[in-house]
Amino acid sequence: MNSKEVQEVRNIEPNFLAPAGVAQAVIGVGKSKTSLSVGQMIILGILAGAFIGFGSELATMVSFDMEQFFGVGFTKFIFGSVFSVGLILVVIAGAELFTGNNLIMVSVLTGDVKLSKMLNNWFWVYLANFIGSLLLVWIMYATRLWETGNWGVGAKALALANGKVNLSWGVAFARGIGCNWLVCLAVWLALASKDVVGKILGIYFPIMAFVVSGFEHSVANMYFVPMGLLLKNNAEVVAAAGLTDKLANLTWGGFIVNNLIPVTLGNIIGGALLVSTLYWAVYLKGKK
Repeated sequence: MNSKEVQEVRNIEPNFLAPAGVAQAVIGVGKSKTSLSVGQMIILGILAGAFIGFGSELATMVSFDMEQFFGVGFTKFIFGSVFSVGLILVVIAGAELFTGNNLIMVSVLTGDVKLSKMLNNWFWVYLANFIGSLLLVWIMYATRLWETGNWGVGAKALALANGKVNLSWGVAFARGIGCNWLVCLAVWLALASKDVVGKILGIYFPIMAFVVSGFEHSVANMYFVPMGLLLKNNAEVVAAAGLTDKLANLTWGGFIVNNLIPVTLGNIIGGALLVSTLYWAVYLKGKK
């Protein structure tokens, strides 16, 4: 290889950004997100809530009867694998997701975005994510697809919801930390790639990892638990799940206090501190 060919090879850009480059890209993303109007945040937030809901209902549908044939571990792997479609839709199709938007903290720490602008984004996006999740809950309930497998899909959905509201506050908080540490890393890896296939792969592995591990995602739970709240009123589903007289904590109050609040706080720690703040400290602190 002659000197000209060597130089040409050196001039070819790789199809991904190095970590320091991703950190710089996150600044621009944060500025862009906090420049959206309230209307844009609400529409894109509703879409994100629905997209994560699609991943949630798909995971429920695919895995409801797998455990008896393939065991617990492989069933969780399939559940987590198909769930990743939610964040793939958010990132590739375009939507505003509260948990991923914890990365805006990088732009706040660099001084490119005001704290108040980030909190404004978080508020409207979180609210819209909830609306989008509830929209899909209503649609999925109306389809009656939860009757699939002699009420098996509904039983799986009910058991998932009931398990979430029966976690202790500390456990839900800790699982929220682990979740958004991986979710924000999934977004980080997606930003590193310069092509769609690379972005999808970058999203898939961390999302699969958080779901299979059993961590808790606030927006996903905005779908899982309300679906359970509807299904608990169906005697066939309750019987199929074997949860008769075991649903005392599956209420709106139990959802918000025992799950949504601690999981949301844990998600913020995982995303805004363990990803955003630490990478800012390594690659951006003291630099402009």
